[in-house]
Amino acid sequence: MNETLNLVLASVAGVLLGALFFGGLWWTVQKKLSSKRSALWFFGSLLLRMSIALAGFYFVSGGHWKRLLACLLGFIMARLIIIRITRAMEKPTYLAQEAGHAP
Repeated sequence: MNETLNLVLASVAGVLLGALFFGGLWWTVQKKLSSKRSALWFFGSLLLRMSIALAGFYFVSGGHWKRLLACLLGFIMARLIIIRITRAMEKPTYLAQEAGHAP
């Protein structure tokens, strides 16, 4: 029972890490549109997001591969959730509508 709880908590931590990582990426892309230093935003965001994600994976796994795998699966689930949320929020443009009709 204790191992199952650890795996569930590891997957929840993976979802949180993924939401932070991919939500931060989406926020960075939105911020780039109004910034004159977009390369600095992307590089700084990449370093911060990667550092947090890698440190999170390290601490959550605790040296156990099953926890690391559960955390990774939660991370991927967060990616799918963030993609669905951001697609629902974006406004269709002329080019996006045009590209949608391509064979």
